[in-house]
Amino acid sequence: METFILKTDADIVKDEGKNRFSRDTDTLASGSGIVKIGTVLGKITASGKFKPLAPEASDGTQVAAAVILQYADATIADQHVVNLKRRAQVVLQELVWPAGITDAQKKGALDQLAELGIIARMGV
Repeated sequence: METFILKTDADIVKDEGKNRFSRDTDTLASGSGIVKIGTVLGKITASGKFKPLAPEASDGTQVAAAVILQYADATIADQHVVNLKRRAQVVLQELVWPAGITDAQKKGALDQLAELGIIARMGV
């Protein structure tokens, strides 16, 4: 029997700005599917909406821009979600990456998050 552990933002965020300064409410674009907490997101340039990181894309989602802090189902409709977007520390091993991402792409995405002040560290 498989055990399912429901994660919360406390499993992802080690530290963040005072008064939740690090978070924003954003739109997760329709077609994103079921998105797990801790998923690294990119931002669609044309719409400003977020989708899971897609390193091979050319619509803006190839650049890491946030980490989602809730579960969301954007399979058939946009969803309003809370994203971590600045000045925070996250648990590296809790981040959710796209299938097939390479180590080089992951490093690039972590560097992009670091430019936003989102630093990934090993959790203990």
